[in-house]
Amino acid sequence: MAHLWVRAEQRLNEKRVGLTPEGARTLIEKKFKVTVEDSATRAFPINEYAEAGCEIAAQNSWPGAPLDAVIFGLKELPEDGSPLPHRHIMFGHAYKGQHSGQAFLRRFRVGGGKLYDLEYLVDAKGRRVAAFGYWAGYAGAAVTLKAWAAQQRGELCGQVGVSNGKQALISNLEADLNTLTVPVPSAIVIGALGRVGKGATDLLTAIGCSVTQWDITETAGGGPFPQILDHELFMNCIVARPGTPIFVEKVDLSAPRRLTAIGDVACDPDSNYNPIPIYDRATSWANPVHRITSNQVMDVMAIDNLPSLLPMESSKDYAAQLLDTLLRMDDMSANVWARAEAEFNTHSTTT
Repeated sequence: MAHLWVRAEQRLNEKRVGLTPEGARTLIEKKFKVTVEDSATRAFPINEYAEAGCEIAAQNSWPGAPLDAVIFGLKELPEDGSPLPHRHIMFGHAYKGQHSGQAFLRRFRVGGGKLYDLEYLVDAKGRRVAAFGYWAGYAGAAVTLKAWAAQQRGELCGQVGVSNGKQALISNLEADLNTLTVPVPSAIVIGALGRVGKGATDLLTAIGCSVTQWDITETAGGGPFPQILDHELFMNCIVARPGTPIFVEKVDLSAPRRLTAIGDVACDPDSNYNPIPIYDRATSWANPVHRITSNQVMDVMAIDNLPSLLPMESSKDYAAQLLDTLLRMDDMSANVWARAEAEFNTHSTTT
């Protein structure tokens, strides 16, 4: 019997979860064992999991879980260097040359565990079976718009927080923009045909921005791309990988441009393939942007857990996409799980 252990997220401001109480009930009906750690911050209250039939464990007790349990979370584990003997399902951010990722993979090698990276749970055609992309794009565009609005007031974008649903987010943005005397900005979205790009485009369109939508066809030439500089906002919605072109580089900061705010939703500043190499670290809810230049203003928004701004919508959407894959956990040597394990084996032996 497969045993799924849903751990409490330990990252600040992380309220998302990859399994809803309804999904847990479905797993239990299929004879899976489901343990859920208590959490004061999770989007769904713990009593709903208990009512679904889950066993409840203390918060952050997963290191003592039975070794046959599969530990399921979303964001990073504590960076304490401890060996990892369990199988973990999570976003590892360890396969693209990230320096912190190398140390993370060594912990699995020492402990004997395995990483099933959520980003690499893919079908036979290489498409991800589940992604938070739409809501990452949606929330990322909202924060980038807030950064642009703050610029118009001569300010730096202030702290952001959880919204009580997407309509509340839009209403808040509209109120912010209505205080300005300038038109809403124009925007360019690169990766517009993907889930992230669609989310960003939908938010920008809802606010009334004119949106230029680019995808592989428009960027196949490899750059440079002066057209990006002709928009006030630029949303990067593609995943960095070998061969990804540079979209905005340091020389562009001193070039004539309308561009003043970049939303890097993909947010891979620690990657060797970062397509926006004008910044080198993620931003946060408390400090949503890096001000790269002040004379000719340029702000970069690079929050790496954007869907958490809309935790209920993003959790329900993601969990629904992932449930069929979790239902196949009784054989993790086949299909989606086998492909993820092969990816782990490739990268863990080269660190």
